[in-house]
Amino acid sequence: MSHLLKTTICLVFSLLTYGLSIAQTYNLLVGTYTKPSAGEGIYVYSFDGKTGNAVFRSMVRTEHPSFLALANSKRYLYAVNEQGNGKGAVSAFSYNRYSGELRFVDSQYTEGDAPCHISIDKKDQTVVVSNYSGGNLSVFGVEPNGTLSPIVQKEQYYGSSVNRDRQEKSHVHSAFFTPSNQQLLVQNLGTDKIYIYPFNKRDRKRPVELDKVKEIDVKPGSGPRHVAINKKGNHIYLVTEMIPLVQVYKMEKGTFDLVQEESIVESGFAGTVGAADIKLSPDGKFLYASNRGDANDMSIFSIDKKTGKLTFLKRISTLGKGPRNFAMTPDGKYLLVAHQYTNDVVVFARDKKSGLLEYTGKKIEVGAPVCLVFDKL
Repeated sequence: MSHLLKTTICLVFSLLTYGLSIAQTYNLLVGTYTKPSAGEGIYVYSFDGKTGNAVFRSMVRTEHPSFLALANSKRYLYAVNEQGNGKGAVSAFSYNRYSGELRFVDSQYTEGDAPCHISIDKKDQTVVVSNYSGGNLSVFGVEPNGTLSPIVQKEQYYGSSVNRDRQEKSHVHSAFFTPSNQQLLVQNLGTDKIYIYPFNKRDRKRPVELDKVKEIDVKPGSGPRHVAINKKGNHIYLVTEMIPLVQVYKMEKGTFDLVQEESIVESGFAGTVGAADIKLSPDGKFLYASNRGDANDMSIFSIDKKTGKLTFLKRISTLGKGPRNFAMTPDGKYLLVAHQYTNDVVVFARDKKSGLLEYTGKKIEVGAPVCLVFDKL
């Protein structure tokens, strides 16, 4: 074999190896609660998709960035600042995914206390913030340079429900865009309702068609928190916080029908609960839901391909306290759980065939983590 051929083969092999390495490297962005909690801002880690190891890269200080949304362009990151007394805000950061550096760009007040969730539409034109204590929804435009416009729309919700301690008024907990980018689903823990709006990406001043709302009445006292939506957009999976349930809704011809309801606590469980997050696996075959309180566990379900219905598989400890949020690597190989009260992120390996999880023995020590976002490099 000639020297030139050997050199060429080595070069090709090196490039292939480099490509595989890059394909399995991620940035992990972590939102936290800051003082008096132990977090200091937004953290960025390099996560090795082969080994499950994480290495700290950078951190930017900001107040209570409890939920994050990464722009689809991967150039900007948006975070709520979950504060009260009129200080609730949303902040924009430029994001260099290769260096892992975040830099503050600007912020806007949400005009609602305790903003706890943020979403960005698929075209990076609209940011929507859910204000828990304010009981309202704030809609912002996004400029080409990543900055946020002042509020273009605000919707105040009224009403209450049966739990007078937790549902004395509106508490907007989340808002999610459908995969088609044509609808926005708003979950209100205080009123036990899901509000569904058409979304018009062409209208920069009034993108959420607030006057065309449809409502889903959820079980009284359950407290809608987050949803996961399948890729076709015809099944919605809702996790309710106060009565820890997963509910399955089928969307057909513009109507939403409840087709299944599953508890995420074992029969006879007498401790405190606080269902938190819900996610579908990247392939859409499995569903995961976390529960806080005394449970601190994860329920795992398989999903029927035709009906969208769930079959319970297993419930496991998340090995920490306060599993408020979790995220899967884009390839579905790992599932990471953020524990607000034990100040760590626990790394689980995920079996893609069975959907089950196994603790890797790896943890990321970080103060009060409450939101995880992966970016594949």
